[in-house]
Amino acid sequence: MSLRTILTFPNPILRKKAEKISNFDDSLQTLATDMIETMYDAPGVGLAAPQIGESIQMIVVNAAQDEDGQESLVMINPEITEKEGTQVDDEGCLSVLDLTASVKRSKKITVCYQDITGEKQEISVEDHFAVVLQHEIDHLHGILFIDHLSTLKRALYKKKIKKMLAAEK
Repeated sequence: MSLRTILTFPNPILRKKAEKISNFDDSLQTLATDMIETMYDAPGVGLAAPQIGESIQMIVVNAAQDEDGQESLVMINPEITEKEGTQVDDEGCLSVLDLTASVKRSKKITVCYQDITGEKQEISVEDHFAVVLQHEIDHLHGILFIDHLSTLKRALYKKKIKKMLAAEK
């Protein structure tokens, strides 16, 4: 088990479409364990493999019902199969520094995925947990939550990051 470095915008790996997973071996279990440890250390409620430089379709999320609980869920090759309703929720991202914003997403979703052993699973969730899953699944398609913002907000954020990166040099 080890903490992994979380990549931040504008790292190009965050924009790549992640590859489907077909090999469910010990190295996948090790990666899942590292991702869970990294997510809780950050602290975050979800983490996608591309955020740590692994361009594969795996996410980990905290599925605990209460705010202080930790109930890790590993989802491999997740796919949203049903969407219902809409909601607006504040989002932030471990890969998008210094920004939270309101994002419109589906209120209720059903996700088909494989667990760490490769067994097919399905889950239906709503409200905040639905937002978390949609956010993390977006990462697997190279989509960041800033892509859901207005052109102006996105441009202002990109300008802010350019200044931050220039100041670091």
